[in-house]
This record gives sequence, C-alpha cells and structure tokens, in this order.
Amino acid sequence: MSISETPYSIEPAGLQPASLGESPVWHAAEQALYYVDIPERQVLRLHPASGELRHWQLDSEPGCIALIEGGGLAVAQRNGLWCLNPEDGSHRPLAPAPFDSGRQRFNDGKPDAQGRLWVGTIDDARQPAAGLYRYAQGQFQSMAEGIVTSNGLAWSPDQRTLYWSDTKAHEIYRFSFDATSGGLGERQLFASFPARAPDQSLESYGGRPDGAAVDVEGCYWVAMFEGQRLLRLSPQGQVLQEMRLPVRCPTMPCFGGPDLRTLYITTAREKRPAEELAAQPWAGCVLHVRVEVPGLPANLLRI
Repeated sequence: MSISETPYSIEPAGLQPASLGESPVWHAAEQALYYVDIPERQVLRLHPASGELRHWQLDSEPGCIALIEGGGLAVAQRNGLWCLNPEDGSHRPLAPAPFDSGRQRFNDGKPDAQGRLWVGTIDDARQPAAGLYRYAQGQFQSMAEGIVTSNGLAWSPDQRTLYWSDTKAHEIYRFSFDATSGGLGERQLFASFPARAPDQSLESYGGRPDGAAVDVEGCYWVAMFEGQRLLRLSPQGQVLQEMRLPVRCPTMPCFGGPDLRTLYITTAREKRPAEELAAQPWAGCVLHVRVEVPGLPANLLRI
C-alpha cells in the first residue's frame, strides 16, 4: 500500500517561514533539526519538542551544512567552506571555494560514511558549468561536472551507490561508489521526469527533483520542487509512493526523531505568487510527517 493510500498527517514543525529552506540535518544528541535559509544567509536550529528556533547570520549564502565529528557544523557557503560553532557563534574558514564564486555557489551536500564531504554547485547563469566536489584532508577535488543545479546527494545503505541529480535537467543519476577510496564509477541515469511545457499549468506539472534522503530499505525519497509532492523511489528507480504536500515547493527531506521515522521537509516561498502564498500559508516552513520505514542517520564530517 502506498503512503498516498495510507492515512498520514503533515504539519509544520515550526511556523516561522524561511525564504528558501534547505539542507535539513537531524542532530541526534540534541534532538534538534539544523537547516539553512539560503537567500537570508542563515543557519537555523529548531527544537521540535519545544518549538524553539535559533539562527546564526552568515556573510554569504550557505548551500548546505554538515555535522562535524567532535562538534560544530561545516557550512558550505558561496565564499568557501566554514566551521560554525553554535555554542559561541564563532565562524572560521576551512577551505576556499574551488570555483569562481562570482558565477557559482555551493548547493546540496553531505558527508559520506567515511567522513568526506561531497558538495555540488549551482551555476548562477543556469549553464551546465556546475559540478560535484569531494572535500577530504583539507582540500576539494572535482569529481563530476557538466550540470546546472547539483542536488539530490545520498548513498545507498550499503554505500555502494551514490545518487546525484540535476534539478534543471529533471534527472537523477547514480554512480557506483567505492567507499574505501571515495571513487566514482560511470554516471548512469536513475530516474527522469517531464519538464514543464510552456503552456502547462503548475497543477498538472509534477515538479523537478531537488534534495533527497534514503531510508533503511534503500529507497530514495526526493522532494519535487514546484510539484507539491515527495516521491519514494525503489533502488531500481520506480516510483513506489507519492506524498502530496500542502505547499508548492518542497526542497529536501531528512529523517529525524528518536526512531528516525519522522520525515522533516524544508520548503521555499521566495519568488512565489502572492495568491499562492495566501492559499499556502505554510510555504517556507519546515514540515514533518511520520512514516513507516526509518531513515539512515546523518554521517559526520571528519576534519
């Protein structure tokens, strides 16, 4: 039975909206959700149990964050990779951006199980000049290229497959992954979705793949930006479940809660029509919903 046929309740985890919420990460020790608001240049922390929300202001746009082994957050910003200490707000550089920050910025990223950070970029001119980088031992290395909007990073539970997407192309890819060396095999198409036709209504458009997370059964949960839905794909790329959402633009899911069965979903409201925002007051809020299959815990970056 698909989730769309099973009773479920989607609610906001907090009522303060972000302009463009992204990169949710569950901190198990704190039982808190960290995420970013890209255009507002903020890192945020939400305690779902109390509703407490705190933010840290940055000097350039954050594309993603990662928990650091031993404490702190890695923040991949337009102007490089930084370490943020949430306790005192201190902010120190880890590495410069490996690209022209006047043309690109970091976007979606996560550590692998061995503690290396994988982070992609987005090209401001919407040209296929963005790519995927691996950060280890203080340096970035280019691992893949030739896309517009890097998104959808996730690993299979056995760490043998790396998923990556180009939101602009409406495509999700997969690579064979060598967990020991961090090497990638040939890029293969995992799933693709129809682009929106010039005269097509938003109501009939299924959206384009944005951020993603993998559950313990190896299924890939992907936020379909402008499609007002999440999809759960099998390891073979078939759509198993569809979850309709109360907002047009989900950006990324992650698993959290004590049992990793609460799905948190960041969303966006920037550049949306006024009539849409009036009809969808939760746009920009973090949503949450209980699911049957738990997710994988967040990997930690080793620096």
